[in-house]
Amino acid sequence: MTGSPPSRASILLASCVGTSIEWYDYYIFGSASALVFGSLFYPSFSPVAGTLAAFGTFAVGFIARPLGGAVIGHFGDRIGRKSMLVLTLMLAGLSTFLIGLLPTYATIGVAAPLLLVLLRLLQGFGVGGEWGGAVLVATEHASPRQRAVYGSFAQFGVPIGVLTSNLVFLLASQLPPASFQSWGWRIPFLLSVVLLGVGMLVRRKLDESPDFRRVKENNRVSKLPFGTLLREQPGTLVLASIAAIAPPAVGYTVMVYMLNYGTAVAGFARTTLLTLLLLSAVLWIVMIYFAALWADRWGSKRVYVVGALTAVAWAFPLFALINTRNLFAAAVAFFVAAVVQAIMAGAQGALFTELFSTRLRFTGASVAYQLGGLVGGAVGPLVSTALFGAFHSSVPLALYLALICAASLGAALLLRPVSLPGREKAVAEVELPGLASEREPT
Repeated sequence: MTGSPPSRASILLASCVGTSIEWYDYYIFGSASALVFGSLFYPSFSPVAGTLAAFGTFAVGFIARPLGGAVIGHFGDRIGRKSMLVLTLMLAGLSTFLIGLLPTYATIGVAAPLLLVLLRLLQGFGVGGEWGGAVLVATEHASPRQRAVYGSFAQFGVPIGVLTSNLVFLLASQLPPASFQSWGWRIPFLLSVVLLGVGMLVRRKLDESPDFRRVKENNRVSKLPFGTLLREQPGTLVLASIAAIAPPAVGYTVMVYMLNYGTAVAGFARTTLLTLLLLSAVLWIVMIYFAALWADRWGSKRVYVVGALTAVAWAFPLFALINTRNLFAAAVAFFVAAVVQAIMAGAQGALFTELFSTRLRFTGASVAYQLGGLVGGAVGPLVSTALFGAFHSSVPLALYLALICAASLGAALLLRPVSLPGREKAVAEVELPGLASEREPT
């Protein structure tokens, strides 16, 4: 490679900007699912069934994400991180823009929900490879003592996506109800084309990660990364996938399901809940950075375990505070949930980088993260809606959230990150190729 190495700022900006845009795309779909998709694309259903159908369409994106993680991860481990980051941004951005142009059921009938599902699949496929690539392009440029902080910039994309998507929806919801229902909901989707241009400009200037270049120069690239991963590190993949459930389980309970529960059951105004989401997202961003600092100091696994433990502990208070119908109590519920997510997010990038060998890392980190998202994020709103419909109580909802977060806690405790981080690990694999699988994990 010629030229000077990329600056720290350019690496972190490329990692953060892309994930922010892609999660903006992803979360506006979640907000629209809770607020308008049920009536616009599934109008012949009952209100509860329409909500379930809208959340089901939302869940389709999660089904595509592990597939996207495996396919994009395959090429990310074969040809490089940079090119895949550009591809994921294009897939998610263009599909989101097209959703904003999509006719509703009243215009084209059953073709409307079918096209919505198709575009959601494409969106989810692109997002499936985004997180792993964005984390790795940052952490693989970092020194071992700064890996969590570098990785945290990719994690900023999640709350920034929440912040920007809900801000746009909050502004759009100021329109008269009829206008918002008719065309106002489209504005957040159409704006994604502008963000797509910005993200493409930033990422095209990015250089390949030094760790991947080293693997390629030493002819260590795996021909079939996913197959090699299943052969060499199956236990790590399973445990990492279970450990990855808790963050989206908490996040999507608050960001997606609570928009519906908080308005329909607790009686809060939609704009009130969107405002709380905006404020909690700011706290979320700040706390991710502090959690990353703690992870670099005390270890990524230790901090992640603490975050998973707080997720279990906060499940029942979260719903209890919302049920008070008191604004201050609801704010506490949202803000503490943001801190809970931030603790895990700050450590997760470094932890998942440390779990897999460099030549399998894009595939391993992406698939594990997206499988966790499928269970924690896609299933959560559906199960919560069904449980409340059956029991008309928040207790089963809180119990479900606590149990799946407890599963993540147990898996995180069993994870064993590799002993040689970052570039030291890559060098060790080249020097001792016969021991590579034995060192993952130690």
